[in-house]
Amino acid sequence: MARPSWDEYFIEITRLVASRSTCLRRHVGAVIIKNKQILTTGYNGAPSGLAHCLDVGCLREQLGIPSGQRHELCRGLHAEQNAIIQAAYHGVSIRGATLYCTDLPCIICTKMIINAGIERVVYEGGYADDLARQMWEESQVAVEKFKGE
Repeated sequence: MARPSWDEYFIEITRLVASRSTCLRRHVGAVIIKNKQILTTGYNGAPSGLAHCLDVGCLREQLGIPSGQRHELCRGLHAEQNAIIQAAYHGVSIRGATLYCTDLPCIICTKMIINAGIERVVYEGGYADDLARQMWEESQVAVEKFKGE
């Protein structure tokens, strides 16, 4: 059995983190790494202590909102948002870190990642968000699609 590269190792962890998601549409996981150490993790779901979509249904589904649109009409936080919030909550600096994510971050998460000082994003898949892609190109953040080894 071959030893995984660091990118392989951390992408595999994002898949496990995503398995905690309570979203009915998409399971997303994120892990923030610095110096090969895990700083925080996040998955998409409702804020702490509130009912999850698994329990109360999906508002976006009920309203017929397509994937990647009208993010504000959702009970849940995105995986990347939860990972960044966990860092702030626990006083952990993520400046200069790498964020691994199962999906390419949306425009809202893109703006948060840029302002949080994250320097690299490695993602596995995801949907196209044209404005997010445009902002990645303008930013100093290195964004890479994971290529399995």
